[in-house]
Amino acid sequence: MSTGIKVVIVGGLLVAIGTVVILKNGGTSTCCPPTTHPPGGAGLHDEYDEPVQAAPSRSGLPRLVELGSTTCIPCQMMKPILEELTIEYDGRLVVEFVDVHREPKKAERFNIHVIPTQVFLDADGKELFRHEGFFPKEDILAKWAELGFDFAQR
Repeated sequence: MSTGIKVVIVGGLLVAIGTVVILKNGGTSTCCPPTTHPPGGAGLHDEYDEPVQAAPSRSGLPRLVELGSTTCIPCQMMKPILEELTIEYDGRLVVEFVDVHREPKKAERFNIHVIPTQVFLDADGKELFRHEGFFPKEDILAKWAELGFDFAQR
């Protein structure tokens, strides 16, 4: 068998393996769900993507909503951070995780482009800020402080 034929066979196998991996992840790459926005992407505050006005928090507290998936690697990296925030700031901040594959209708309301996406909401449900991708705990707390929320004080 010639070297050229071997290269074609190996290339075909690599494409097949890549296809299986993508299909196993729900037909998407590891962090990007299908978008409902027009090609070219829409910015956070343009005609296609208005800031979210969610239902007011029943607890009267600000909320951090993460939209992600259990199969997304950056989302998996966020999980311990969200758990720490939930425990450390109990009674001062509500942390919520929305699995975009299990709760697509809920995820649609947030007009997300990629996962993970963290949406910062005030107690009235008004979107204050959003971030796409992995977001370290220190940066999350710094952003809340920048938005006027000091969770260190009770």
